Amino acid sequence: MALTTLDPNTALIVVDLQKGILGFPLIHPVDRIVDRTRALLVAFRDRGLPVVLVNVADVAPGRTERPRHNGPLPDGWADFIPELDQQSGDIVVTKRTWGAFASTDLESRLKALGVTQVVITGVATGTGVESTARQAYEHGFHVTLALDAMTDASSEAHEYSIKHVFPKLGETGTAQDVIDLLATTSA
Repeated sequence: MALTTLDPNTALIVVDLQKGILGFPLIHPVDRIVDRTRALLVAFRDRGLPVVLVNVADVAPGRTERPRHNGPLPDGWADFIPELDQQSGDIVVTKRTWGAFASTDLESRLKALGVTQVVITGVATGTGVESTARQAYEHGFHVTLALDAMTDASSEAHEYSIKHVFPKLGETGTAQDVIDLLATTSA
């Protein structure tokens, strides 16, 4: 569904734009994803709206037949990229699963702030972004996805999420569409 509206108290959730993940090969140029995300960060911060920076520090306990990495993660792997310009007022969520809501306090923190809608960007479209969007939807948030501010290592996963999953979870548009709507939304 095309982007039509933003609630007055909408939060931006940036998924896994961190040093270790952005070192992987991705299907879209990372600098474009980062630039669009930075524009969204500026727009949300300028309006005093909540910003959530999510990183992944490891994997959830459970099945181990397909480990994602060998041994401990390198130093700095989970650090946010400097371009996000992390602020003291940002909500930081460190996850160990694909989605930002599972096994974290993100839902309660957003609801305590009166947030009713989330805009989601980041990496990877078919895992971290999609899982976070599904969980946000299941927790009752209105979901918006800035499609040009996300990417994946797999073009198939990226396209499947955009074409088949995201339209069922909420509205989609570009980062600029979100910024334009923010300019007309009153708090």
